[in-house]
Amino acid sequence: MFHIVQYQPLRLITQNSLSSTCFKLILSRPVALAQIWKSWFSSHSLVGNKNIILMGPPGAGKTTVGRIVGQKLDCPVIDIDDNVLETTWNMSVSEKLQDVGNEQFLEEEGKALLKFSASGSVISLTGSNPMHSAGMQHMKKNGIVVYLDVPTTVIMSRLKSMKVDRIVGQSPGISLKDILQFRKQFYKRWYDIRVLCGGDIAAEVVAEKVLDAVKRYQNSELETFISTRSSRSGRSMEKDSNKYFSDVVTEGLAPDGGLFVPERGLPKFTAGEWQSLIEATYIERAQVILERCIHPADIPASKLAEIIGTAYGENFTCSKIAPVRHLTGNQFLLELFHGPTASFKDFALQMVPHIFAYCIPRSCNYLVLVATSGDTGSAVLDGFSRLHDTDKQRIAVMNFFPEDGVSPIQKSQMIGCQKENAWSVGVKSDFDFCQTAIKQILTNSDYTGFLTVEYGTALAAANSINWARLLPQVVYHASAYLDLVHQDIIPFGSPVDVCIPTGNFGNILAALYAKMMGIPIRKCICASNENNVLTDFIRTGVYDLRGRKLIPTFSPAVDILKSSNLERYLHLIADEDGQLVTQLYNQLENQGHFQLRKDLLEKLQQDLVAGWCSEEDCLAAIHSVYSTTGYILDTHTAVAKVVADRVQDRTCPIIISSTAHYSKFAPAILRALRIAEIKQNPLSQLHLLSSYSPLPPVHWGLLETLKKKGNEDHQVCAADMNMLMSHIETLIQNHFM
Repeated sequence: MFHIVQYQPLRLITQNSLSSTCFKLILSRPVALAQIWKSWFSSHSLVGNKNIILMGPPGAGKTTVGRIVGQKLDCPVIDIDDNVLETTWNMSVSEKLQDVGNEQFLEEEGKALLKFSASGSVISLTGSNPMHSAGMQHMKKNGIVVYLDVPTTVIMSRLKSMKVDRIVGQSPGISLKDILQFRKQFYKRWYDIRVLCGGDIAAEVVAEKVLDAVKRYQNSELETFISTRSSRSGRSMEKDSNKYFSDVVTEGLAPDGGLFVPERGLPKFTAGEWQSLIEATYIERAQVILERCIHPADIPASKLAEIIGTAYGENFTCSKIAPVRHLTGNQFLLELFHGPTASFKDFALQMVPHIFAYCIPRSCNYLVLVATSGDTGSAVLDGFSRLHDTDKQRIAVMNFFPEDGVSPIQKSQMIGCQKENAWSVGVKSDFDFCQTAIKQILTNSDYTGFLTVEYGTALAAANSINWARLLPQVVYHASAYLDLVHQDIIPFGSPVDVCIPTGNFGNILAALYAKMMGIPIRKCICASNENNVLTDFIRTGVYDLRGRKLIPTFSPAVDILKSSNLERYLHLIADEDGQLVTQLYNQLENQGHFQLRKDLLEKLQQDLVAGWCSEEDCLAAIHSVYSTTGYILDTHTAVAKVVADRVQDRTCPIIISSTAHYSKFAPAILRALRIAEIKQNPLSQLHLLSSYSPLPPVHWGLLETLKKKGNEDHQVCAADMNMLMSHIETLIQNHFM
């Protein structure tokens, strides 16, 4: 029998990535190493001695696709039904099923798999093979399992045309649709690669997609990241220091002060691939999209599924996770506040801690730093406090927030979310200071080196400067569009606009990324409050902080003047000209302003429209919407609603991102609803709001957090870098030593 060790995706080996012992071992066996490379990149076989194993439901086209793939690779093709089962049993599969019944058939089928062995072949499994655990474990040892993911409605249509009305495992009283849905859990358990297959896609096209997916799987060295400030010449000289997804998650900020972006851009989905997700759940959509953005060498599909299930399985109050609700006319709300801390930050920060824990080396402790303008703080504290106990011992988080620059409930929430590995520090300054301070600390090699040597602790960032924070946000923008299609509001391909309250530019950047990946978004509307530096920039191309002071508003999460993620967008429209980005941000740092070239401004304005909203108009919008619909907008969503009313032309639907629950801003909401001013604690304010039976109801997570006692205290420090570093060192000593 032929035996092969478990296959893992290939990443180019460099001396830097190996211990000296490992590297000497490889150098001592150059002939063997050359043979490995030759086998791997053999012109006649994509995977050398490994098998490509096609898996999927009956009717997915495994046999036909397998033959085409085999022809293209000039390698043997094996159909388990025809070449293994019927040969072994000396009877047809249907006869065997009739002879032994469903349960015994699966066992007999699994036994046949356990006796089967092949190498360098394309193998088409039966639709029921994945239901036998031992058989599939045996098959995975010899190859790469490719899941042909075809929508259930398409499979049912194909089976009907083939006059198949019953499949293995389908008992009396169980519908064909139900058994197909039931089987999905087994397919998802075993695959290494997923290939999306829409309705009328030709087998030849599917075969090409299989080959492309396998090439990607074994060539993770192609999915590298660069800094927004790196020059093209510098990149070509630094190939030995390539950064991959797991690296950028751990490091957060590039060494040169720039932000990490994928060197080859984001993956593109075809219209057919997006349409295959229309019937999918939010978790299924997240899995498919993130698999294409994160290489399995960094996080395998099975682990990614576990992380997504943990993040969104029980922590969100709405089963739809990010539902889309009709507001009025052509306006729809994307409700992003159903997570445990009641803001859109939960979408990333229920996932990122688990991604981080998986990606970091076990040999080092990590302190994650985060700056917040309001919502990020409680979300990051909650997310990292949900890690497994063993991970909490080696990963802690410190949250810096403007002591007097968040709402009372936001502050109570951040203090209440403190746990044994998660702390909050109030800073006597604004968000821009907190964010800039973290960037400076992370790029201070003397200080970070001292912490590593002295305490065995590395620093990392959890703000949206971390690439992993952006990806989950791409998912909900794509999902919102698919929901409108699913609800028959629009046919797929019809455009929508999106309007997003924006301060740090991360959320709107995620919408732009969704557009690049194939979602038909026409315009992204940037909604600012009175801190309208972004609105001015989008309209004029001039980013000017001279003479501007941060204005505290009712929408504190967008009380930001320095928008970090704007740098990623400028790098994109400047055709990855890192030198230009460096020049612009050096000028901003040193002179307080910069101006885009005319051609770049024209590019920007093809994607973006902007407007801003006064405090009075924000409160008036909350009152107006409640009076006409009974629905309460939070202050940030109200800003977006006002701007959408002003700048959108009503020729297509507009999706307004509802980024937080109104419960977090109770005093402003009570004022907007013209309820008598009260001087009560935050919990009393929420109870008062709840007495009005509002839509949506008061957020349960906030109520639970505010009811907790014993977490009222937090540290406060001056706006001084040395003070912040002292707090960091003290925390490290207390938690890790």
